[in-house]
Amino acid sequence: MRYYTMSVVASNFWVTANLPNYSYIFNFERNFDQREQRNWMIKNWYQAFYFVGVYMVLVFGGQVYMQSRPRYDLRRILAAWNVFLAVFSIIGAMRTLPEMIHVLRKYGFQYSVCNPSFIEQVKVSGFWTWMFTLSKVPELCDTIFIVLRKQNLMFLHWYHHITVLLFSWYSYTEHIAPARWYVVMNYIVHSVMYSYFVLRALRFNVPRYVAMVITTSQILQMILGAYVSYLGYQVKQEGEFCQISEDTAKIAILMYLSYFVLFARLFYNAYIQPKGGKLQKTN
Repeated sequence: MRYYTMSVVASNFWVTANLPNYSYIFNFERNFDQREQRNWMIKNWYQAFYFVGVYMVLVFGGQVYMQSRPRYDLRRILAAWNVFLAVFSIIGAMRTLPEMIHVLRKYGFQYSVCNPSFIEQVKVSGFWTWMFTLSKVPELCDTIFIVLRKQNLMFLHWYHHITVLLFSWYSYTEHIAPARWYVVMNYIVHSVMYSYFVLRALRFNVPRYVAMVITTSQILQMILGAYVSYLGYQVKQEGEFCQISEDTAKIAILMYLSYFVLFARLFYNAYIQPKGGKLQKTN
């Protein structure tokens, strides 16, 4: 694993006096040490493969186990689980979005894509980026509910969970700058999506257009994710500073494009073809 460090030029480019002003910073945010967590991830990121292995066994073994057994309802537990993820995502969005808005206003779009100040300079967004990375493990539990309730498990669902986990843990070792966009977009989309699933689990009659808006936002997220990854790669190719390795940028572009194709197909099958389907947990 290569260890990427900021150059002196890039360090001088940071303007620490103009960091975003949070009205309140919690002690756990103030005490966050991004170097310690990065070093831990450099040594341990491969453990994500262990989680994936256990996940695959539980999911596909669980489907076999449930074939001859009645489905579990689990509606209350599911609602509580979605409440937890919705609240977590809302807080994450509230703590990371201000930093992005500040950077876009002060330094522009390319800076937001290429400079990792959100994680290496700002304690608040740095902490919640770390939480985002770790959260990809418990989010695997989404699939367990699908298996136990004997619902349709789409390829998009488990493929997305696995690849996001592996990429998030691997890319954290580099502190890649486009992750500023990945994290904020994901928190925002999850805030809405898991809130929607809470209402569905509690049997509220949610209008169909809400699910359409969520799927559309997921598609837009994949387009923008691919674009910022490509921009980082392009800037790097031109010899300018951008904190993302070329290999990681290529992986990110391919990953986001594959998500775009799968989400676009989901949207078509669910809302354009006759007999539209229902939104499933896929992000």
